[in-house]
Amino acid sequence: MATGSEHGLKKLVWKRIKETIITDCRKSEVWKILILDPFTTKLLSSCCKMSDLMSEKITIVEDLYKSREPVLEMKAIYFMSPTSKCVDAFIADFKPKPKYKAAYVYFTDYCPDELFNKMKLYCAKYIRVCKEINMSFMPQEAQVFTCDNPGAFKSIYSPNSPDKKATMDTLADQLVTLCATLDEYPGVRYKKDSNMENAKILAELVDAKLAKHYEMDDSGKKKGKTQAQLLIVERGFDPVSPILHELTYQAMAYDLIDVQNDTYKYKSKDGSEKQAQLNEDDMLWVKLRHKHIAEVSEQIPKMVKEISASKKQPDGKITISNLAQMMKKMPSFRKQLTEKTVHLQLAEDCMQHFSNNVERLCKAEQDLAVGSDVEGVKVKDPMRTLLPVLLHPYSTYDKIRAVLLYIFSLNGTTDENLSKLIQHVKIEDDREFILNWKELGVPIITSPSFFSRKPTRRDRSQEQTYNLSRWTPVIKDVMEDAVENKLDTREWPHQSECPAAWNGSGAVSARQKHKPSAQDERRSGSRLIIFVIGGISYSEMRCAYEVTQAVKSCEVIIGSSHILTPTSLLNDIKALSKGPMETFTIDERSNA
Repeated sequence: MATGSEHGLKKLVWKRIKETIITDCRKSEVWKILILDPFTTKLLSSCCKMSDLMSEKITIVEDLYKSREPVLEMKAIYFMSPTSKCVDAFIADFKPKPKYKAAYVYFTDYCPDELFNKMKLYCAKYIRVCKEINMSFMPQEAQVFTCDNPGAFKSIYSPNSPDKKATMDTLADQLVTLCATLDEYPGVRYKKDSNMENAKILAELVDAKLAKHYEMDDSGKKKGKTQAQLLIVERGFDPVSPILHELTYQAMAYDLIDVQNDTYKYKSKDGSEKQAQLNEDDMLWVKLRHKHIAEVSEQIPKMVKEISASKKQPDGKITISNLAQMMKKMPSFRKQLTEKTVHLQLAEDCMQHFSNNVERLCKAEQDLAVGSDVEGVKVKDPMRTLLPVLLHPYSTYDKIRAVLLYIFSLNGTTDENLSKLIQHVKIEDDREFILNWKELGVPIITSPSFFSRKPTRRDRSQEQTYNLSRWTPVIKDVMEDAVENKLDTREWPHQSECPAAWNGSGAVSARQKHKPSAQDERRSGSRLIIFVIGGISYSEMRCAYEVTQAVKSCEVIIGSSHILTPTSLLNDIKALSKGPMETFTIDERSNA
């Protein structure tokens, strides 16, 4: 299992690519060309830079689908998904005339026999290597992965979906490649739900595919279960967390500011357009992303002051324009300051939204979500909490979010009450924003006599929280219960036998306060992998790091088909009742 220094999914993926693709290439001294499909392009750019490839004697990176000039003296490495579209594009490179001296072919996943035979038929004499390297997931962060498939939400939850079965099958394949990359053979469990079957179906698929994968191990020996557990749960399990306004830095930024493809665009003080990548290459981002915005706003100016002090700058108020002046004078520490400037700007943007309207919204949202106010007094009439929000000129999306939190707090409302709320928010033509949650198994309309019990939550009254951040995502309870071996087997049935580490021996309390130490010093122990069907929120991603940090001996990894923001989730929910979209087949997965 990965220990500290190579800890992190991105590092692990790059290490795996180096051990397979790059090692094979090193055997010959010739400079090579690397040909990628859209999925593998994204995969590689998530875990390495062009300079890393150059140092491995890869001189050009090309797109498999674009027309390319022949380079007959060079060998080509093809890293691609095992789809007919990719295989056809590959064959076209060698038939009728070859474009390259030879081909080294690497598939992200198991290649079906008919595609393999087709390649052999036309290109056998050019293929030097053909391997499957089991890597069809996207390493998003150190402890977060996705299947790079936002379309899976509609495929799984739309009542008109033509390709639900195929989508579930692909997700299962991708989960198996994640386990293979981590070198884990986990026990599989799922959250039982009387209304929804998806978690159970996916658990069965993954378990069967894992058994098959480890039966046909390259080394010829059958692998036993490792000290890992995989939990599968559906999005409807916690509808509150992805809808609330979160006040931790990363979640807040992605909710309130239009960050596309992890790129933050902003205007500098001289009016020029700038952009910055919010990823793990920026160590300041890694340090700050899970902190509350109050701490971030306090820390960044302090850091800037430290730099200016070290450069004998007259200590004045830290503003963006002062920084610009300093940067012009001292190019030597420009990079250091650029990072700080980006976050000073981003935190300022977040705080601007916060003071404009989010602050007032948060109080009502927290009371509805938690069911009690700051003093711990139970909210007896949630409608009194909701009304001020509806009467204030907030955006329609913000009002929809508050209405949903009201409905979730009651576990559903009456038809009559819902109609009044929809009129209030003026979304008569867009009532699907609310009604379609039923497709996720979340109760929206209930009869007054219907009474459903809300799941009991962990007692967190002793934990220090900000007044406007009292809610804890339900998945954090699950992570802590799993680590402490407290998950109820009636609610979380085992799909397959459970490894010894998870059957009651050696449980660790996730609540003990440990001294925080660098991630790199983490003792290698067991892994808990959580997969949420239908998207994960940034606050749920944060929980994986928090629990890992608290426990030390167990690493929590969380993933889903995609990462969602409140706005993207609402749009996806609304779109569920639209007619069938053009069918989204497995072959097109890599282009999505």
